[in-house]
Amino acid sequence: LSLVVCAFIPLLVIASTIQMRVFAGGKVSAHGEDELVQAGKIAVETIENIRTVASLGRENTFYNAYSQAIKKPYKKALTQAHLQGASFGLSEAFMFFANAAAFRYGGYLVEEGEMTMEEVFKVVLSIMMGGFVLGQVSALSPDYEKAKIAAARLFKIFDRKSAIDSSSEDGLRPASVTGTVQLRSVRFRYPTRPNVKVLRGVTLTVQKGQKLALVGSSGCGKSTVVSLLERFYDAEDGEVAVDGCNVRTLNIQWLRSHIGIVSQEPVLFGCSIAENIAYGDNSREVSRDEIEAAAKAANIHSFINSLPMGYDTLVGDKGTLISGGQKQRIAIARALIRNPRILLLDEATSALDTESEKVVQQALDAASE
Repeated sequence: LSLVVCAFIPLLVIASTIQMRVFAGGKVSAHGEDELVQAGKIAVETIENIRTVASLGRENTFYNAYSQAIKKPYKKALTQAHLQGASFGLSEAFMFFANAAAFRYGGYLVEEGEMTMEEVFKVVLSIMMGGFVLGQVSALSPDYEKAKIAAARLFKIFDRKSAIDSSSEDGLRPASVTGTVQLRSVRFRYPTRPNVKVLRGVTLTVQKGQKLALVGSSGCGKSTVVSLLERFYDAEDGEVAVDGCNVRTLNIQWLRSHIGIVSQEPVLFGCSIAENIAYGDNSREVSRDEIEAAAKAANIHSFINSLPMGYDTLVGDKGTLISGGQKQRIAIARALIRNPRILLLDEATSALDTESEKVVQQALDAASE
């Protein structure tokens, strides 16, 4: 009986291999992955910019683009479904045929008195299960190679060390900060654009309490100076210093805790106004009185109090429930809550209307005093 059952092992291996391939999706599903990614990108982009799409009257354009992008993977998925059904039915037929033949012969041996029913079950089930498991293992062997490649890529990311480690505890932490900023012959090129020289020997000094405006055409490096001060990048040549200390020698978290920044398009988180303002200082528990004081300094306190829920009002995802000027003033309050020694304004009013710009500018003037 063992020899007869073993003769069906190749059939069982083939059946279980086909079944595992069906459950894993096989190679058919991999072909539509890129098309699904492209369709997903269209959907996400449309949803994120739904107001712009609606204002341009382009709903049908993006709907048709998504429908066209999803058409190919849909057809492939339909083909795959038919293939999976046929493959699963075939694999099950193989297994049932092998079981039927083995038990038929086993029944004959029991009838002849050469074996007991218990022995038949032991032999058939042991060998059948062994062949089925062998097929499952062989079906997964190609995936093992894929897993090795994927794991190697993941470990490469895990082992990668940034040149600027923001979580490092190393670096100086001076007891006091006056806020004097110096750039000495600073040269810089972005790593992704090594052929474009952004800063070419920039030298400047900003004393405590002094205001300095960087004026120039788009792309001349105004925002780059802000990034270098925050140490999102390091200068290619020259030195960026705060109170005479090269920022490379300072602890990054300590450095950033003394800098407040308001960008052209400030990011608000999907929580309350009070929480957004409190995020400006993570070194301590910020009180409601401090939050309100920062809001008053940013000229936004009256507006917040006019809301039904006041400071507990949710601003929506990325601050979509409030206007641009209100977002800017909340961002200013968030920057002021930490009482920064250095305040950086990266075109903070360029996208506002005249009235909003006037209010925000008043808040900035008061904050810089």
